[in-house]
Amino acid sequence: MTLSKNIFKLFPQPVFHYQLDDYKKHNEELSKYIYNLHKLDPEGVARSNQGGWHSKPFNLKEKEAAPFKFFISIQMYVADTFKEYGWKYDPGKVNLTEMWAIINKKNNFNLEHTHPNNYLSAAYYVKAPENCGSFKVTNPNLISRERVTTSNRKTDLNQNIAHIKPNEGDLLLFPAYLPHSVGMNESNEDRIVISFNIDILK
Repeated sequence: MTLSKNIFKLFPQPVFHYQLDDYKKHNEELSKYIYNLHKLDPEGVARSNQGGWHSKPFNLKEKEAAPFKFFISIQMYVADTFKEYGWKYDPGKVNLTEMWAIINKKNNFNLEHTHPNNYLSAAYYVKAPENCGSFKVTNPNLISRERVTTSNRKTDLNQNIAHIKPNEGDLLLFPAYLPHSVGMNESNEDRIVISFNIDILK
């Protein structure tokens, strides 16, 4: 007997994945910028990072600096995310609230966190060696984690945790409320990511 059914997958939690065409040029310039910041401010700040280095927010008024040029170049990806959401895209009201970098060396990782008071958050991978730590997303619906039964296969209906393996040049855009963390860097190379937040002005 054939079952007549529909599955309404309501309230999905999206992570938009893009691969930049010209990422090598961006990454070369961004790497120089980030390592220079690290040299000038080796302490950085403590946020979700366990070990590793978290920069202070970039000075986005430096319009000739690599971060500002990078953000200008990715406007089409931000606009596409707005389109997929069904949000009105008004460039004058898309507000980049903050941008920063994280360098994770071997055995460094980041605890689960969110980015409140923003609509979107992003992670862009400047350097992502093999086994450098996945981008881990947790289901924000806490009720679904109270009782979990045994599953014989993973589906998008029974997962509470998902992992995304990063590659250099990957840009991830996701809702700022989405809990996320970074796995341990098990490589002997630096893992470098740029993160930023986007708000929408009224």
